[in-house]
Amino acid sequence: MKIIIDADACPVGAKELLFRVSKRCKIQIILVANQYMRFPESELISLEKVPAGADEADDHIVIIANCGDIVITSDIPLASRVIKKSVVVLDPRGVLLTEGNIGPRLAMRNLMDNLRSEGLNTGGPGVYGPKEKQAFANQLDKLINTMVDSGS
Repeated sequence: MKIIIDADACPVGAKELLFRVSKRCKIQIILVANQYMRFPESELISLEKVPAGADEADDHIVIIANCGDIVITSDIPLASRVIKKSVVVLDPRGVLLTEGNIGPRLAMRNLMDNLRSEGLNTGGPGVYGPKEKQAFANQLDKLINTMVDSGS
């Protein structure tokens, strides 16, 4: 099992938590980003820098993610793509994205994208605070324990 982070948009608090989990549980972490970012020195943590451009990081994540991995992303189209590969997807706010809930989320994302292209201000995600970080930590802990127990 490895954890792949869509790192350009992942909140710092979620990344810091993932780094601690990597150390504690001996789980490989791969940050995928189109820019350099700092991370703790560890043989378990690496950065795969991709060229700047639309979907470069997403395409790379889809290529390297395999069944038994966890992808951390709030990117709904990316989540949809990796779920089709039987990869577990967790949003940094603690929402487990599954085959059962990704369809409506993708439809809503597309609707909001269309509204924004029409000039409507639809706002963005709320603040990433302690409540969101705790929900993420709780769901991540459950996921890791379930996957380790099942041998994934």
